[in-house]
Amino acid sequence: MNEVLERIKELRETLSYHAKRYYVYDDPEISDFEYDRLYAELVRLEEAHPEYFDPTSPTCRVGGKPLDKFEKVTHAVPMNSLSDVFEYGEIKDFVDRMAGLVENPTFSVEPKIDGLSVAITYENGVLVNGATRGDGTVGEDVTQNIKTINSIPLSIDKPLSFSLRGEVYMPRKVFYALNDEREKNGVQLLANPRNAAAGSLRQLDPKVCADRKLDIFVFNLQYGDVYGDNRTPVSHTDTLDTIKELGFAVLRDRALVHTYEEIIEHIEKLGALRDSLPYDIDGVVIKIDNLADRVKIGEGTNTPKWAVAYKFPPEEKQTKLIDITIAVGRTGVLTPTAVLSPVRLAGTSVSRATLHNLDFIRERDIKLGDTVTVRKAGDIIPEVLCAHPEKRDGTEIEFYMPTHCPSCGEPVTRDDNDGAAIRCTNLSCPAQLSRSIEHFASKGAMNIDGLGPQIVNALLENGLIHDCADLYLITEEQVAEIERMGKKSAQNLINSINNSKSAGLERLVYALGIRNIGEVAASALANRYKTLDALMCATVEELCEIPDFGEITADCVVDFFSHPQNIDLCRKLSSLGLNTSSTFVQLDNRFEGLTFVLTGTLPTMSRDAASKMIKDRGGKTAGSVSGKTSYVLAGEDAGSKLVKAKNLGITIIDEEEFLKMCN
Repeated sequence: MNEVLERIKELRETLSYHAKRYYVYDDPEISDFEYDRLYAELVRLEEAHPEYFDPTSPTCRVGGKPLDKFEKVTHAVPMNSLSDVFEYGEIKDFVDRMAGLVENPTFSVEPKIDGLSVAITYENGVLVNGATRGDGTVGEDVTQNIKTINSIPLSIDKPLSFSLRGEVYMPRKVFYALNDEREKNGVQLLANPRNAAAGSLRQLDPKVCADRKLDIFVFNLQYGDVYGDNRTPVSHTDTLDTIKELGFAVLRDRALVHTYEEIIEHIEKLGALRDSLPYDIDGVVIKIDNLADRVKIGEGTNTPKWAVAYKFPPEEKQTKLIDITIAVGRTGVLTPTAVLSPVRLAGTSVSRATLHNLDFIRERDIKLGDTVTVRKAGDIIPEVLCAHPEKRDGTEIEFYMPTHCPSCGEPVTRDDNDGAAIRCTNLSCPAQLSRSIEHFASKGAMNIDGLGPQIVNALLENGLIHDCADLYLITEEQVAEIERMGKKSAQNLINSINNSKSAGLERLVYALGIRNIGEVAASALANRYKTLDALMCATVEELCEIPDFGEITADCVVDFFSHPQNIDLCRKLSSLGLNTSSTFVQLDNRFEGLTFVLTGTLPTMSRDAASKMIKDRGGKTAGSVSGKTSYVLAGEDAGSKLVKAKNLGITIIDEEEFLKMCN
């Protein structure tokens, strides 16, 4: 063997060893500088000697070309979800049930990592496939992106074949750094680490995924031999210990217990650790440890009977209400927002929370300077639950809504149609203008990519636009002069603006920002009137004939088109070449009278694509589950909507069933 090949093999072995020490065992033996130096040497040698290429080399973690799309993968073993429980009493019922089915059950109690579930498969010791959970039966092939995760070995020392299930997550410090960078660049912030991890793993370019620095914890053996002697595994704990010896990062903070009391004790311990962990957990999983007992207990239709997931209740914390600021929305509504002493909630630092309106503040007796309890509604939107009058020291101040708009200085008034809303009376209010343009460009409206709040404000401040129609008059040269834009960004923005001209009446009506007109109502208006000119002449009586349209909604439409400036805006948009006719062509009416609710991540299509397929066939989509819901189309990680659908006995379908219904 020549010296170059020997050195290449030595470097690969050394780098793999130190990567394992760093990413799996959290116990590095060399500095980052030394690791980078060895890595650079390996890169140089491999580039000079392509004949020694090895797909398991550390340099191949980001070697694939961007994909056009993700291929489907059918899982050899279904990746079922777990039954959720929310009360300790439900855990007691589960423990008692297990004790009635097997003798002296032992339970593995584990943190529930808040990430994205994947299966990683090895053949003869080499990583050959990584796939998302999808609907449990069919997922997406994300092998290229899985290879960018440093704690997943590209190969192991033994020629074993097996499949593991794990949870891919984004460490908190990575999430914070990513959001800091996005904020600097004027890009929309990511909601939480879980969403960030899911979005990163589904990037078509593996280099983008690599930059997101994802990690993984393995929590189950799906199938195969991890011992090397074909023995039958006895316990879940033994398999995880063996998997760890092979070089995988397995779940930490596990406990092996026998009683309900011990389970609760470990749940309380994990709850206390929650804030200090470098990753998010949203609950605790309780599993039967003995694998033979699992077989005896059996599986349900979609969930195993031998395990449950206890979900932590929405996290609530107390903090100081420092100030209340007023934001002016695109319809002129003044909304109070609480400025809080920063507190960590559900994976992010929260320093602001909605207070809705003055009635909300009065009902909860909230004063400036109060100690308040905050939480995230649905683990997403921060809200103030209540104040704590018993903690007042006399310095607290009653809050009053302003009598004049903080943006333009014009008088505000209480809306007769919405007693809780206080509105600015100036239709030319700058705050309303900027937010209405942001709405006009948003994804559900004209979908102008790259036109975020900072760019909108810059265009307004520089006098380049005075309404949304002016977007179609600006030039690349003008945009390129805006700070942080540059020629390429300007070109992309102008292309996106021009492409939006063909969006059609349905999107345009929604983009106009008519009060009480969302995407569904805009679609109904476009289908009924076909052209913008016809819609502008609509009467209240005609509009009330549209299904689900009431007099208040009809009044909002007629009122909007009664203002001369709105009429002028619509004519200006038409003269600039926007398509003001309906582009909707209904394929058939098989879903007529049916309402679908979409929840979770679908394996192969976006929710927007699924919604369009429903509308194309005469159906409707809704944002929440009710007695009027016909079907719930559920994907991976479906949440409370799925639970409510089950409780109401509503038919639940997956993507495969939905496509069969469409075809």
